Amino acid sequence: MTHDVAHRRWRDALAVYLQAPVITMLFLGFAAGLPFLLVFSTLTAWLRDAGVEVAAIGFFSWIGILYSIKIAWAPIVDRVALPGLGRWLGQRRSWMLCAQLTIAAGLLGLAALSPPAHLIPIAGLALLVAFGAATQDIVIDAYRIESAEETVQAAMASTYIIGYRGGLLAAGAGALYIADAVSWHAAYACMAALVGIGVITTLVRPEPQRSTLGIQLASEPRVRAFLHQHRHAPRRRRRFGAWVIGAIVCPFTDFFARHGRTALWFLLFIGLYRISDLAMAAMANPLYIDLGFSLSEIANVTKVFGIAMSILGGVAGGLLVVRFGLGRMLVAGALATALTNLMFVALANAGHSFPMLVMTIMGDNLANGLASTIFIAFLSSLTSRAYTATQYALFSSLMTLPGKFLGGFSGLVVDGVGYTGFFTVSAALGVPAVLLALWLARTQR
Repeated sequence: MTHDVAHRRWRDALAVYLQAPVITMLFLGFAAGLPFLLVFSTLTAWLRDAGVEVAAIGFFSWIGILYSIKIAWAPIVDRVALPGLGRWLGQRRSWMLCAQLTIAAGLLGLAALSPPAHLIPIAGLALLVAFGAATQDIVIDAYRIESAEETVQAAMASTYIIGYRGGLLAAGAGALYIADAVSWHAAYACMAALVGIGVITTLVRPEPQRSTLGIQLASEPRVRAFLHQHRHAPRRRRRFGAWVIGAIVCPFTDFFARHGRTALWFLLFIGLYRISDLAMAAMANPLYIDLGFSLSEIANVTKVFGIAMSILGGVAGGLLVVRFGLGRMLVAGALATALTNLMFVALANAGHSFPMLVMTIMGDNLANGLASTIFIAFLSSLTSRAYTATQYALFSSLMTLPGKFLGGFSGLVVDGVGYTGFFTVSAALGVPAVLLALWLARTQR
């Protein structure tokens, strides 16, 4: 009987992957993952291949900070309807489509330029792509949380990560293949065409059910108090004040009201969880290239082993969260993220070793897939459905900001202490996240 119950639990955990909202996240995950590497590690590979100095390449990772400050415009995306498109597609899908068109335009612009002759315009267009991608992330996160119940969120996070890794594969290995066979210009033009996958998904899937802005604002005690206190003020002033309180103030006060002092520990944990992974990411491709691996070799390993490990990690993360809960899996994800940095140390010491390259990329992708799925499920559990876009943007912005900021100095650190010293330091950065995950796992039992 016990065996039958256990079998049924695993079967139920797997059946959730057949639900339409879960499958939808596969394609939206691809749309979210595609632009990321194109302004990050793929871009750094292009710059290094074109002869741009490593120190300058490191500063390009600051472009990713746009992902980390998206909380600045998340309230607008969350609460302001786009004229015309908003009536046709709805709040979420209209913003999603607008962001996707911005990404495609930026990628086409990059396809027309060449480093190092156009380094500043390339930086500007990369910023445009990053802005569109960060905006798309805001909307997709809100869409995901609003499209299904909390019991399905781990599975949706899992398929999102699988799709996201597919987007990374296209933008990483796919772009490297095309660049090696044709040119970098052709690679970025093809990536612009792949944005169409997200566009089609946006157009064919329905808008999630959610309350109108008026109903949401009317349900807020702070908004009602403001309107009462300013009942004799001009109507426009009252509406604007109510919007500011409802869209900007309430998402933050709601989070702290629900979690109290623990909220500060949650925010610290969010900021530290992926710091070791994000701080080192900009130097992975320069390491491979400086060790003498060709673009095709890097792409081959990323395609064959990297994507398989990413999918395995993503699926395993979703299943393990359903089966064993978030607490213990957060510890496992934090440990995996930190420890896989040491594989880059081994690769740097091994030199041009193809087996070590395979092991490093496999381990890195497995850990990233596992940790990302677990952490997305954790962030979703902290998010109130009344403020999905703004609160999740706060969490995801905080998750990437410390690592992205430190990543900007990664090229200088490599110049100073070499790749071995750099990846050793990046692994050590993950220790505080492991300790906080252990504390969180005990307190959340």
